[in-house]
Amino acid sequence: MRVPAQPSVVDAVVESAADLHRRARVAASDHGPGAAIRLLQTGLSRLGRVDTDSPERLEIRVRILVSLAAAEAEITSQEDGFVRLDEAERTRLRLPSGEARRELGFIVVLQRALVMMRVGRLDESLALYNAVIPQLVAEADRHSLLLTRTLVNRAWLQLQKTNPVDAHRDLADALDLAVEHGHRMLEGKIRHNLGDHAQLLGDIPEALRHYEQAASIFVTDGPGSLPLVRLDQAKALLTAGLGEEAARHLDEAIPELRGNGAHHLVAEAEVARAGAAILEGDHVLAKKLATSARRSFLRRGNGRWAEIAELTRLRVDAVKVLADREKKPSAKLPERLADLAIRLAGLGLRDEAGAARMFAVRLLIRRGETAAAQELLAQVPKPRQTTPIDHRMQLRLCRAELAVASHRPRSALAQARAGLAELGQIRDRMGGLDLVCGTAAHGEELGKLALTLVLKKARRSGAGAKSLFAWLERTRAQVYRYEPLPVIEDPALARHINEMRHVQGTIQARRLSGEPVGKLEERYDRLQREATRLGWYTSQWGRPRPVSAPEEVVERLGDRVLVSLMGYRDTLYAVVVDRGRFRLLKLGPLGEIVETARQLHADLDALAPDNLPAPLVEVVTGSARRRADKLDRLISASLAKTLENRELIIVPIGSLYALPWGALPSLHGHPVSIAPSATAWVTASGRRNSGPVLLAGGPGVPGSVGEVRNLRAVYPQARLVDGKDATSDTVLSALDGSGMAHLVAHGAHEPANALFSRLELVDGPLYAHETARLAKPPERVVLAACELAMSHIRPGEEALGFAGTLLASGSRTVIGAIARVGDKAAAAAMADLHRRLALGTAPALALAEATAADPLRRPFLCLGAG
Repeated sequence: MRVPAQPSVVDAVVESAADLHRRARVAASDHGPGAAIRLLQTGLSRLGRVDTDSPERLEIRVRILVSLAAAEAEITSQEDGFVRLDEAERTRLRLPSGEARRELGFIVVLQRALVMMRVGRLDESLALYNAVIPQLVAEADRHSLLLTRTLVNRAWLQLQKTNPVDAHRDLADALDLAVEHGHRMLEGKIRHNLGDHAQLLGDIPEALRHYEQAASIFVTDGPGSLPLVRLDQAKALLTAGLGEEAARHLDEAIPELRGNGAHHLVAEAEVARAGAAILEGDHVLAKKLATSARRSFLRRGNGRWAEIAELTRLRVDAVKVLADREKKPSAKLPERLADLAIRLAGLGLRDEAGAARMFAVRLLIRRGETAAAQELLAQVPKPRQTTPIDHRMQLRLCRAELAVASHRPRSALAQARAGLAELGQIRDRMGGLDLVCGTAAHGEELGKLALTLVLKKARRSGAGAKSLFAWLERTRAQVYRYEPLPVIEDPALARHINEMRHVQGTIQARRLSGEPVGKLEERYDRLQREATRLGWYTSQWGRPRPVSAPEEVVERLGDRVLVSLMGYRDTLYAVVVDRGRFRLLKLGPLGEIVETARQLHADLDALAPDNLPAPLVEVVTGSARRRADKLDRLISASLAKTLENRELIIVPIGSLYALPWGALPSLHGHPVSIAPSATAWVTASGRRNSGPVLLAGGPGVPGSVGEVRNLRAVYPQARLVDGKDATSDTVLSALDGSGMAHLVAHGAHEPANALFSRLELVDGPLYAHETARLAKPPERVVLAACELAMSHIRPGEEALGFAGTLLASGSRTVIGAIARVGDKAAAAAMADLHRRLALGTAPALALAEATAADPLRRPFLCLGAG
């Protein structure tokens, strides 16, 4: 009787080593090279010595060595990776001729190309890819998976070499192969790379869309890849000027990358996080991160990325020096930057070399070395299609500053005008409101330079106020010059917002019952971050309108007076537009005004509760009046002299958006409208909507139901939504097409994410984000409670919040509070306001008369066109 053959010991060893290799590949593909190395080293140990002629053992040894080469090149050094590949090739050559030996030949070469690419040897890497890929294409049926991976890797290399057309061709071919053969994880990586491709070309919404598609695959098929997606999303956000949002993404990603053992990616993320810190003004953190990243790259022998980290370190020093206008830079820093530029150019880092030279140019100009600056600037190449917007603006700024230093102010202004126009074209391509708003960060310095030049001329000669006004309009509140486009519904975004609403409602209910809400708050924060990401690319925000010319503003103003504020050094200035005349006024010390306004705001908050003890009311009222009197002397007294009874439109600077103008004695009872820009006011003043009146009352506001029902006497035909009917869907639907909406509900201003400022309704919040896409926004909105006129100030004096979103979306007028308001004071103010509105009084005047009775406890503003 024949005994069945037992598996040999060799077969068991091979099977065990192959299993370890498979597990290591999974770990490595999910960005866990540390875990992969441990598994692969165990696999080699299981195989024992290399002096066997077993083809099975030789083959699996080659595969393990190839994978180990990639992992060790990332974790330890490139030399270790190449040593492993040399060993793999020697072992492969011991295999008998045949398919396994041929396929492994491809794999060894391609892994060498990958390691070369990782360490910046791009041309050598590309030559290897170009040699192997045609052979794989010829045998595509047999090598489809290897071909797909190889095309992805070559595309990534082409992106690094800024060859976007070639990269996109490889990615498109790879995506077709991945979808056809069901390689889901690989599909996610390809979509991730398509995001990198779009980012390289400056299409930030498209890049974010691809990144989110990749993330949706990695959630289930490769969670370890999610931190890398977040890293690249953060880089896109930095391009869009959203430093805070980029920082949040990176602060999530870095610990996960470190936990995965992906040290080269940790260092890369630290460089990006340093860039976010520079945008946020945290120079200490930026320097620390860039230094850490540089050390990490040097340890691994990655000179290319080490020099990029060094550029970030020197950029921190340059930004700090340039911010101190009283200090002359040392000669050492521009020299170091110029030397670094040469090294960067030698590594093929064209844009980075240009950035180093441009910082050196600005430092040389500050030192008065204009000839040297001119010579160095000539070495900066002209921008290409793939040159980032911040580099383009920096080049414009260098040219403008050099023109100023050479006493050519008109040439400097021409550079500023052209740069801001170019930035506007970039902004017009952006998706969500956040991206449109954030882009302004890249034009701040260029705009300030132009404003400084024109202001100096106006102060010196007494002329030029009109030109200064035109420049103020070019540089501020650009988000309000867009005509919102029709809504493009996104089911995923709608689902996230509905879930956020449900979670927020549950949080409120559990707080009232004393139950813990920590886990729910974490879930809410996660949902908000995901909804924010979806909102960046769901559809383009709006159709751009031109900035209003001074003549257009004068014509629309008629008898009104417009005051556009501007801070320069430590002084607040105002350009006054009155009956066709433009005047420049010097008002007062900016720092003192801003601090006094902050203190007044704190006093109004303290004064808000309905049942304060009389002695406390007296003390706080006295403090608030003293501060209001001081602000009146510093700001409004000189403005009010010529106002008579005419409406005043104020375009504030960001730090004065929350100033209760009606509390200043000179403006008691005077009609005042606050606008983000004169262009925004002109646009808003032309809007009309004759729809019905909406009266809505949310939960938890004492007297809200009675208040909205009492207003039925003033507006007998109004639509009433209160009690259990006041849901977010019902109120949002009723807002669409209404002529005026009065909303009595608690709410919250979200400084970190203004588009998720919210109005609390029966089923949870109604978000500013949702009002941004109303097909026909209400002409007038009255926010009767809470702080929903508050704004988060973004670069370029852009103010975003619940009220600001309504204005940007197409409402003409929004009335709301910029401080806490007691329920009784709010109800009384609203009754007085609507009595006047119903008689046909204009909103700004009606509000002024309604708040004049108690201006310190009725801190309401009329925003937009009153």
